[in-house]
This record gives sequence, C-alpha cells and structure tokens, in this order.
Amino acid sequence: MHPVDKKSLALKIYEATGYQFRDLDLLLEALTHPSLSYKSAANYERLEFLGDAVLSMTVSEMLYRLFPDDDEGCLTRKRTALVRGSEVVEIARSIGLGELILMSGGERTCGGSDNPGTLENALEALIGAMYMDGGPEAYRSFIHKHWLARAQHMSYTPPQDPKTALQEWVQGRGWAMPLYKLVSKSGPEHKPVFAVEVSIQEHGNVLGTGSSKKLAEQEAAKLMLKKITELP
Repeated sequence: MHPVDKKSLALKIYEATGYQFRDLDLLLEALTHPSLSYKSAANYERLEFLGDAVLSMTVSEMLYRLFPDDDEGCLTRKRTALVRGSEVVEIARSIGLGELILMSGGERTCGGSDNPGTLENALEALIGAMYMDGGPEAYRSFIHKHWLARAQHMSYTPPQDPKTALQEWVQGRGWAMPLYKLVSKSGPEHKPVFAVEVSIQEHGNVLGTGSSKKLAEQEAAKLMLKKITELP
C-alpha cells in the first residue's frame, strides 16, 4: 500500500460530508478496513462501535422531537427502521464512501468497496470519528442532513401478528430474541391441540395453545407481549 495523502483524503471527505476533520489520523483510522490491520496501527472497528451508538442516540432524539404523540414502542420501531443496515448503506453509497475506504488490493478486487457490511461499518466509524473530532455539532449536522428527511417521510405499518410485534419490541430494547419450544401435541388427529412455550431471557416463560403449531406460537407471543409490557 502506498503512503496515504491525509490532506487529500480529508478534502474528499469534506466534499462528501461537509465536515472538515482536524485530526487526520482519526480520519485515517475511520476509513481503514481490517484487511490492512497488519500494515497499520488501527482500523475502523473501534470507531464503528462508537458511531453505532452515536447514530442511534441522535436518531432517537430526532424522532422524539419530530413525533411528540408517538409512544415508546412506535418510536422504537421507527428508529429500528432508520438505523438498519440497508439505510446506512444507501447513505454511504450516496456520498461515494466506498471509494474512499482504504483496503487491501485483494479486498477491493473482490468488490470490497461496495460490500454492504463494509459500507455500513465505515459510515458508522466516520460518524464516530466526527464525534471524537468535533463534538455534537459535527456529527449532528451530518446525521440530520441525511436522516431527517427520511424520518419525516417514513411510513410504518405496525405488525399485524403477535410474533412480529414481540420480536420488534425486544429488539428495540436490546433484549435476547424470543425462543419458541413445542411442549406438547394432544387431542385427536382431526382436532389437535398444540402447546408452545415462548421464553425471553430473564423474563420467564409463557405457554400458548392453538390448533396448529403456528397458532400456538402466535398465542404464546401475544401472552408474552402482554406480560412484559405490563412490567413496572
């Protein structure tokens, strides 16, 4: 790998994002793919960890202000939709980030510069670097520019089935995913009764029954959702 012209890289990032980095080493770290880890002191993984949290927090605040009548569950679902990988990747592509990520020749030849996972990680790392380099105004300006219109015009249809509703509810809180287990099948063949247990780590088990395994799972999810949403 040839030496990186940090000033040229910073100029390209300024043109792409509107933010002028002061700490060019921090910018370099944010744009360095792990395929170069053995040649450089750091890659974007630590900053990606930070940027992911910064993005989630900023979008949460944005939604809180935009939708004063939405309850917690609705805000959580909207945030999940806005910060999911496909949205982040779309924004990364829109600013041409892929060509600015530093990676090995082999990685680039294999399509690494347009790899969705790479684009998502690099953009979140860049947001983390903005936070470290310039504080709140730096990253908020960028996030609002690219996420505000999406938030204002997003449409969301609440899930109609309890299993999906339960999954979204626990995901929004960072809980472990629900686990479903068939406990029993009883009754005659023409009229069976299935019993399914759903469990969520640290929140116990709930049993649901139905004329099919699928219906029993839905009933269990419905009862679990009722249980956990009534927690103090």
